[in-house]
Amino acid sequence: MNKLTVDVAVIGTGTAGLSAYRAARARGKRVVVIESGPYGTTCARVGCMPSKLLIAASEAAHMLALAPGFGVHPGQVRVDGKAVMERVRRERDRFVGFVLEGVDNIPPEDKLRGHARFTGPRSLRVDQHTAIEAARIVIATGSTPAVPPVLRAVGPGVIISDQVFDWTDLPASVAVIGTGVIGLELGQALARLGVRVSLFARGGSVAQLTDPEVLHVAAATLGAELDLRFQQLIVGARQDGAEVELVTRDSAGAERTERFQYVLAAAGRTPNVHDIGIEHTGLELDAKGIPRFDSRTMQCGTSHIFIAGDANDERPVLPEAADHGKIAGDNAGRYPDVRPGLRRTALTIAFTEPQIATLGQNYRELCAEGMPKFAVGKVSFTNQGRSRVMLQNHGLLRVYGEYGTGLFLGAEMIGPRAENLGHLLSWACQARLTVAQMLDMPFYHPVIEEGVRTALRDLAAELEKGAPRASGPDRLPGT
Repeated sequence: MNKLTVDVAVIGTGTAGLSAYRAARARGKRVVVIESGPYGTTCARVGCMPSKLLIAASEAAHMLALAPGFGVHPGQVRVDGKAVMERVRRERDRFVGFVLEGVDNIPPEDKLRGHARFTGPRSLRVDQHTAIEAARIVIATGSTPAVPPVLRAVGPGVIISDQVFDWTDLPASVAVIGTGVIGLELGQALARLGVRVSLFARGGSVAQLTDPEVLHVAAATLGAELDLRFQQLIVGARQDGAEVELVTRDSAGAERTERFQYVLAAAGRTPNVHDIGIEHTGLELDAKGIPRFDSRTMQCGTSHIFIAGDANDERPVLPEAADHGKIAGDNAGRYPDVRPGLRRTALTIAFTEPQIATLGQNYRELCAEGMPKFAVGKVSFTNQGRSRVMLQNHGLLRVYGEYGTGLFLGAEMIGPRAENLGHLLSWACQARLTVAQMLDMPFYHPVIEEGVRTALRDLAAELEKGAPRASGPDRLPGT
């Protein structure tokens, strides 16, 4: 067996792992990265980029369906599923190629192929070929789509989101299990491309929303277009020829059996920390088996081990993975002089239509015990000027501000161009602007951002009233 001694070992070459490698190397350290799967980040291979390619195709089809509302009547529309998926795969491979170029630039002596497992707090074994002694270690092992037990071992008709982007044609029907970001994005895109789609949720969640009013509007808005079913249990599934027979049970106990070409498990992702010998590290683990860590430094306890990206299950989105990796790699390189890194204002976007965005502190976080009292302002996009002009007048924005200081705290929304509004508001949140300062900023006419001004004016009026003296259990501050 080969033996290797390094300053820093990074397990994983996804977004977080590559960022950690670069940061540790910048400290002048001897670093090795270890990868057991294909090179190329989750985002480029099976995540954000190929999903947006599918969504872009669906938006083109949807605009043709929407055109008569403007008095424009296109001819017969035909969706060529093979051409749609060929473009998805071709452009996906192009994006992956950019990542692979970066991996190719890593010196060969800094790369190891194989599955890494801890054999001790500072030692790793890569398959059966290399033993590594590392002064510091970064866990950047990513995550894997979770498949409910009832759907495991059913057959080839049960798939995860990764497999969608290898299709050579669009299927006839898909059952999507889960109404999180991935399930909603893929489900709506496929439905708009002519696939029969049903979406099943165990509870009543929609993407990352926690605000009950925004959640209600989101469920109604998306449910008006999609076969969206809440409070559903998957109680059985079996492969029957080229289809899956799926049995579901609703909240009243009624069961329903349906057939789909595919059942897409999109009910979340599981951090890849359970097959890396984590028990040999001596680290304290949480209830999910993930090492406890400091979100400012990515350090696990007071140890020499750091954890970054989807593996730590904190904010499983690409920008956060990149930041996690940079902080973890920098601190691994400078250990024991561990320092807090830049943590940006939280921002999550679902590229449904209307889009969904949350930023800063969400409603649930603000309602937690011990949090300062907050006020809420809102605007409906139903009659917002530019939204009606574009026939995209659906959705609701709720913004939050702190009583006393007037600080802008965060927002949740479903609405037109929420990806742009989310950035605007997250920048204001990170800059620690007050609601009054935000209202001093320029707003052009007619633009979607005028809806933001309306919501902020509503919030300013609530803040002016002052904090309520007491709030009962059924009425939270600002509601």
